[in-house]
Amino acid sequence: MSLNRLSFFCMILSGFCLSCSNSVDTIIHGATIYTVDENNKIAQAMAIDDGVIVAVGTDDEILNEYHARGVLDAKGLPIYPGFIDSHAHFLALGLLQNQIDLTNTKSFDEIIGMLQAYKEANPEIQIIQGRGWDQNDWSVKKLPTKKILDSLFPEIPIILRRIDGHAILVNQYVMNQAEVDLSSPIENGIIIKDEKDQPTGVLIDGAMNLVDAIIPQPTKKEKIEALKRAEEICFSHGITTVSEAGLDKEDIFLIKDLHDSKELKIKIYAMISNTEENLHYFLDQRGIISTDKLNVRSVKVYADGALGSRGAALKENYSDADHRGVFLTEIEDLQQLAFRIAQKETFQMNTHAIGDLANYEVLRAYRNALFFSKDPRWRIEHAQIMDTNDINLYDYRIIPSVQPTHATSDMNWVEERIGPQRMVGAYPYKRLLERSGSIALGTDFPVEDVSPLKTFVAAVARQDMNGYPRKGFLKRDSLSRQEALKGMTYWGAHANFEEDKKGSIEVGKSADFTILDKDIMLIDWPSVLSTRVVATFLDGDIVFSNRFSN
Repeated sequence: MSLNRLSFFCMILSGFCLSCSNSVDTIIHGATIYTVDENNKIAQAMAIDDGVIVAVGTDDEILNEYHARGVLDAKGLPIYPGFIDSHAHFLALGLLQNQIDLTNTKSFDEIIGMLQAYKEANPEIQIIQGRGWDQNDWSVKKLPTKKILDSLFPEIPIILRRIDGHAILVNQYVMNQAEVDLSSPIENGIIIKDEKDQPTGVLIDGAMNLVDAIIPQPTKKEKIEALKRAEEICFSHGITTVSEAGLDKEDIFLIKDLHDSKELKIKIYAMISNTEENLHYFLDQRGIISTDKLNVRSVKVYADGALGSRGAALKENYSDADHRGVFLTEIEDLQQLAFRIAQKETFQMNTHAIGDLANYEVLRAYRNALFFSKDPRWRIEHAQIMDTNDINLYDYRIIPSVQPTHATSDMNWVEERIGPQRMVGAYPYKRLLERSGSIALGTDFPVEDVSPLKTFVAAVARQDMNGYPRKGFLKRDSLSRQEALKGMTYWGAHANFEEDKKGSIEVGKSADFTILDKDIMLIDWPSVLSTRVVATFLDGDIVFSNRFSN
């Protein structure tokens, strides 16, 4: 059914019904409801009271058993559990709305033009920041240099973050202000040099810390505004829960305060950043935080860097560079941290691991630390390049948390970077699911687009927005539609220890669900990508809607 024929949001107020016995807040009927329950049942109607689903069934069953203050006729539209993004950077998404969006640029010259236009439109600006460039999308697939930045912008800081967040390009003004040169001490990072052994302005991973001191930190007010903007974006995409991949204590409590004051509604599974201050407070003092909106019981750890900036840790050299990447957390420290977290049985360890060596070392540390654990649900975030032998180190205790659009974003250049032999273990989602028994899907936004529909297509069709490649990229590891939907809903909730509260449309769970204008379980892939969110519900309330009339 097309959106312009919808009268969906015209609620029929039904004072009472003589044939009904149970009063509820809302009845939704006339729908195709993908419950994602144990049997993958498809229902037609549900009853909601006080934000909780109290019944799911056929139209006749629900309409004959219940009467409601609000009755919504879905007119055949599909309904899914609220989408859960299992790995994202929620606060960063909001903050980046004030920076120059460099995603999808086709050349460094295009970026220069954008910077010049921005400076001209904002003559009083004190610092220029941008995010999203990816040299792999350019015709000349080389890391940029600061040379032209130094010429055009000699007296203003320029800080341009790569799309994966693991590299920045800065001008000489920044390097001077931060007192960065080739003699600067660097831990777990790289200062890229040119053929004359001079800094190019590109700083990778730990080297980025050298300029942190000159980057203005957002104020509390700016963070609040950013969180609200990010919430609006997520709700518009049908996302009801976000797993925030790394926050400090102060930001976690800012979110909690906003939840308590009802200024923020979206549900957050917050991983604490791996700092001693955070670890001491949450592991040794506070323990977990568990409310209807906020869940804090995990630690986000970085094992290595990113593949695009050649920071992912590989067992052998990159095929296009004479090094193997870097560990951001040393192997011995990973092992010690795993044992420390394992002693706190309620806490989960979620580790960023992209290269095959990083994945191996994290899996080894996990298996050693979890020897006596029965249901720890520790996660490996990304799991992009695996030695095929190491896939067998997964079991039900270790959950792969992957971002399918990484595969389709990387597919045009990844083989050049790692070589054909390692491609056998690249983005092995199906094999990881078979070993673990579940798989949590996310986007890593703002590294990738927020849209869960793009996640769905990348996971199943293994194609990009243009339908390329026609037969799918490394199609042997694609998921089925049902597996992908489960990875975006129930398995995401399970990975967060929240499957009893959300992730499926079942009695007793929160009424978090998403209504789309097309059925993504049936239509072709181009139609999936053009599908729109009709409404997003959180705890039974509409938090986003597209209103249309006949």
